[in-house]
Amino acid sequence: MSTPTSTATTAPGRYAASRRRVLGLARANALLMTRNRLTLVYGLVLPLLPLLLLFVGERGDTTVGATAVTTTLLMALLFPVYYNVLSLVVSRRDELVLKRLRTGETRDSELVVALSLPGVVIAMAVSVLTLVAGVAAGLPLPDNIALYAVAVLVSAVMFVAFAFWTAAWTRTAESAQMTSLPVITVAVAGTLTAALPARFAEVLDRTPAGALDALVRLSWFGEDGSRDVGLLDGWVAAGPPLLVLLAWTAAAVWLAARSLRWEPRS
Repeated sequence: MSTPTSTATTAPGRYAASRRRVLGLARANALLMTRNRLTLVYGLVLPLLPLLLLFVGERGDTTVGATAVTTTLLMALLFPVYYNVLSLVVSRRDELVLKRLRTGETRDSELVVALSLPGVVIAMAVSVLTLVAGVAAGLPLPDNIALYAVAVLVSAVMFVAFAFWTAAWTRTAESAQMTSLPVITVAVAGTLTAALPARFAEVLDRTPAGALDALVRLSWFGEDGSRDVGLLDGWVAAGPPLLVLLAWTAAAVWLAARSLRWEPRS
């Protein structure tokens, strides 16, 4: 009888210790961001620049608003999340910090969360600021705030996974500027659908940014490009782009899990 009781009483302690380790490591990683001016610029300033589009031209223009919101979220996901996590993993790995941490009590899952948390928190904060800026610029309140949050969260997980995958074949933090280009190119390509013929636009709709743009329009403006939709119909209409985003996320997680390395190549 004593063994189950002991296990039950120690489990909360283990979870608390794990939480303290994750938060402590995340704070250290966030501190590294604040010490690098370039990181601060692309992590905190660059994602907010597209919001200026909301205050240019006609107040409350939903076409401009949808473009500004999607671009802002994409920048927040690409830089504070994807590029920041990529740089952190590579630099901490090459300094043997990750190897030393794994020899102690820190588990691999805790390291993944701690490395990802600062960038993901910034991306979520940007998504909230985007809501505030949109309303201040005359845009309507989002029709489906839950779908908006799901789109940002799933996208954040996807770009975290892509960051760990890219880090596996990135030798130095400096070379991350080159190795990150394929993922950034694929992500940004999805924002070009309006400027391309329909047959090419259909392909780009299946990129991460294309799916994110569709989910932003559905969640905020209640439209799927041809008609207004209600709350319930919005979730139904969100099925295809959400499945696209989940498919990219699953592929990114699979690639990261297969290639993840915690120490430099010998």
